[in-house]
Amino acid sequence: MYRRVDEVLDRIRPYVQLDGGHVELVDVNEEDGIVHIRFQGSCQGCPSSAMTLQMGIENELKMSIPEIKQVLAV
Repeated sequence: MYRRVDEVLDRIRPYVQLDGGHVELVDVNEEDGIVHIRFQGSCQGCPSSAMTLQMGIENELKMSIPEIKQVLAV
């Protein structure tokens, strides 16, 4: 599942990079369906990163990979 998550993130990363940021995949826990990511660049500490996480990244991952239950930033 790690590879599948990273492939979806590859489709999202260009949009995050437009704002000078980056999304790193840290971990995928297949047992509980939780994905951990790390924001880098201008996304790190940005107030909009929470909305980017929930409305963009988490929604896209859940639609593409139904086993995903939650995405958390570390």
